[in-house]
Amino acid sequence: MASSGSGYDLSSSTFSPDGRIFQVEYAHKAVENAGTALGLRCSDGVVLAVEKPLITKMLVKETTGRRVHTVDEYAGVAITGFVSDGRQIVNRAREEASNYDETYGTKIPPRTLANRLSAYVHYFTLHGALRPFGCSTLIAAYDPATKHHSLHMVEPSGVTYEYYGAAAGRGRQPARTEMEKLAINPKQVAASSGDGGEGTLITCAEA
Repeated sequence: MASSGSGYDLSSSTFSPDGRIFQVEYAHKAVENAGTALGLRCSDGVVLAVEKPLITKMLVKETTGRRVHTVDEYAGVAITGFVSDGRQIVNRAREEASNYDETYGTKIPPRTLANRLSAYVHYFTLHGALRPFGCSTLIAAYDPATKHHSLHMVEPSGVTYEYYGAAAGRGRQPARTEMEKLAINPKQVAASSGDGGEGTLITCAEA
């Protein structure tokens, strides 16, 4: 990334001549410089873990700067980047889950929650009066209708993907390298079993 947007980084609604939005890139950079957050989709659930740097030894670590939050009975999120930005996304996730339950009488499906949060985050990249969120969000959720759990990540640009294993933050690359060695992808596990079976995925306890 160039060190300067040469005037094209004054607004998130302005493209540079080579098709870049520097404000969104700066938001990604804020996430890259933050503590690591990772998620693993296991056979019996989803594990979320975060690195929470302590600025001073005087902080009460149990109650300061929470990075893993409950959304509703079947969903939770982990955030990395600017914690204050992440709190706004957490509040939005709780509103979406509550509104969906009140409207349809059932818990919000994981994919729907991820898509609604990504649309909310993307909105903040479209207007010059707003700035992108400087955080990435990992969403772990269970769908009681389909009996399946899933892991999604929403990036500062507003894009969202579903993962077997995902990581964001300063240590994302070594974390991804280690996750690729774990038995979390059913297709890879089946291929490595050699007998045509489904193989054995790791559990939350093993992760």
